[in-house]
Amino acid sequence: MEIILKQDVQKLGFKDDVVTVKPGYGRNYLIPQGIAILATPSAKKVLAENLRQRAHKEAKLVADANKIADALKALEIKIAVKAGGEKLFGSVTNADIAAALESNGQSIDKKFITSGTIKRLGKYAANVRLHRDVIVELPYEVVAAE
Repeated sequence: MEIILKQDVQKLGFKDDVVTVKPGYGRNYLIPQGIAILATPSAKKVLAENLRQRAHKEAKLVADANKIADALKALEIKIAVKAGGEKLFGSVTNADIAAALESNGQSIDKKFITSGTIKRLGKYAANVRLHRDVIVELPYEVVAAE
């Protein structure tokens, strides 16, 4: 079953993508929730026209995302957490990285940050998705709090 996504769906696709899903998933979840619409020939024509008109705006969004990416690469992020030796008391998650970015003046939602769960001191890297075409690798360091 082909559908057109109306919003981003994790591990499925981005807004305005035409994707193929199993009929039950599309008919019982995506379409009733308003996440997608059925990809009929007329809907595909409307989508193509909308994408053609939106191409200029998209180029500006990519340029803005690249500016933010350059700013993120220039940052040195250190996250101070309680630790006993090399092991942490707790863990460092995407929310902690988002909070560290917020304190450095960059507001990025935690759902766009992919790093995994960190349980030891050291240097790590997180992927930050600023746009569907712009993904930046953000190095950071986990240090022991005093």
